[in-house]
Amino acid sequence: MKTENFGYKKLYIHGQLVDAESKKRGTVVCPATGETIAEIAIAGVKDTEKVLESSQKGFKYWSGLTLAERAEWMDKLRTAVLDKEKELRSAIIHEMGKTYAGSYEDIEALANALDWYPNAMKNYKEELIPDYENTHTHKMIHQPAGVAVAYLAWNFPLLNVGFKIGPALAAGCSLIIKPSSLSPLSAYVLGEILHEINFPAGVVNILCGPTKDVASILTKSKIPAVLTMIGSTSTGKRVIADSTTSIKKLGMELGGNAPFIVYEDADFNKALDLAIGLKFGNTGQICVAANRFFIEESLYNRFITEYIERAKSLKLGFGVDEAVDMGPMVDEKSRNRMFELIEDAVEKGATLACGGYIPENLQKGAWIAPTVLTDTTTDMRVFKEEIFGPVAAFMKFKTDDEVLELANDTEYGLASYLFTNNHKRIQRFTEELQFGEIQINGVKYAIYLPHGGIKESGIGHDCSHLAIEDYIVKKRISTAL
Repeated sequence: MKTENFGYKKLYIHGQLVDAESKKRGTVVCPATGETIAEIAIAGVKDTEKVLESSQKGFKYWSGLTLAERAEWMDKLRTAVLDKEKELRSAIIHEMGKTYAGSYEDIEALANALDWYPNAMKNYKEELIPDYENTHTHKMIHQPAGVAVAYLAWNFPLLNVGFKIGPALAAGCSLIIKPSSLSPLSAYVLGEILHEINFPAGVVNILCGPTKDVASILTKSKIPAVLTMIGSTSTGKRVIADSTTSIKKLGMELGGNAPFIVYEDADFNKALDLAIGLKFGNTGQICVAANRFFIEESLYNRFITEYIERAKSLKLGFGVDEAVDMGPMVDEKSRNRMFELIEDAVEKGATLACGGYIPENLQKGAWIAPTVLTDTTTDMRVFKEEIFGPVAAFMKFKTDDEVLELANDTEYGLASYLFTNNHKRIQRFTEELQFGEIQINGVKYAIYLPHGGIKESGIGHDCSHLAIEDYIVKKRISTAL
């Protein structure tokens, strides 16, 4: 496997590409090979303070523009992103080990967000409120909230940027982007693109660095009006706790533990295809990945048999090869956690039906074969925890009551999947499944569809018009007649 060297990437602060004040650098490692593919500037305290000051200035300028003017800049960025698609896809493939097809999803999501949100903002108009005593006129107006900070997960480096930069910029906010230290490369390349097109200074800033020097300072600062993130529930709780130096708007898309429920009356092939895709796509490193598979007892043996055959047939490899189906995990630490989950399950009685090993020809990097565990139980970590890797945990069930109880037996509440053609059952499950998203007999995600969870899975929504609510404040204007 050959890797590309991306050289040295700088911070993007106030419209300029700059070294960190401390001159500190970090490395980006390709999880497919274990090789260093880039160096990046690592921000420190002084850099973070500069970003906060820059973002205040950027907000003052950006919020003063008309929506049409903001849309023009966002379209210019969108065009530049698409022009740099090849470079951005290569960066994502190398920093994440994504498949070639998977890398396009990131580019597409970012481009779609930059295009869709300015149009969505056109629907935010003054709202007239009736006065029942005829003594006043009343209206509600909206304004941009202020400086926003986006903490991003590593699994979809630019898709996650798109989910934040689209609504934030359309609403009139300036945005500080802090990518994950595991996959910062494509965000730094985005900084280079912003610099090349002379995007207004301070409207977007991009930096990466240690939590104590960057995230803690941003979160505790009174300057940001909005904190938004995509990441783990535990990280979300820390951000919420640290944010209480001032009252800030919070938007959080956090962990998931999605049930995938299949009844015998479902479309078998469609359920099987999606069960494979939703587990092994992006190497299982997706918040909405199917985590716990509940198969009706009468269908269980057939489904398991064909699922294992499909899992074993997946082609593993580095995304520079367009024909591969699954890449590595993001790093060896994450991969080794999969072995811990597998060991825990087997010790408690599960059967390792396939996988659970490092392929012979893929010893370097963070590889693990697609893994299937059968006869799992509720006391196993694979049932309780968000797996976030290519390990599928299967259980059988007999009744609706049983599977509803099992599916809801989690602190998370993001995505869920149901396959059945019984309309009465569908109605019951839509009411009783405790998840922010219930997908029935198919799967669809798009920039215009709300994406959010309940319980420990988050606050608010990414995508759709609902995401804009995180970045605006509303005022009531009442005038006496």
